[in-house]
Amino acid sequence: MRITKRTNIAIRILMFCGANIDRLVTKSEIAARCNTSESHLAQVINRLAQLDFLHTQRGRSGGIALARPMTEIVIGDVFRQLEANVPIAECFADVDNTCPLVTACRLRHAIADAAEAFYAHLDKITLDVLVCDNVALLDIFMPGRCVKQA
Repeated sequence: MRITKRTNIAIRILMFCGANIDRLVTKSEIAARCNTSESHLAQVINRLAQLDFLHTQRGRSGGIALARPMTEIVIGDVFRQLEANVPIAECFADVDNTCPLVTACRLRHAIADAAEAFYAHLDKITLDVLVCDNVALLDIFMPGRCVKQA
């Protein structure tokens, strides 16, 4: 199964916001840490805000933040909503399906079952599982942060 670039970037955005939960973050910060363009980010941020995963605030002191607690952002939900219009294979497409085997193919059902198992596994993961206590992730998203000495 291949994940779209949009969904990949969406998860990066959510993790960045989760790692910086105490403040609003900017597109330029996310772009720098997540290796993507601000224009591409803008489209994904807008979609995540429409889906109520992000809160956006315009203006000079504006930015982006999570719209709900990390424990309430289920990764399976994010994937399902962002991948909803992307057929997993040609035989799942409504318009561009030219496969002559559709009525007899058993692979289609196997793929549908595999996709559901994939989403069911992601339904067990919330954003906090990806972010909290993930020192390596925080090192990427917040280099030079103050770390208390033991």
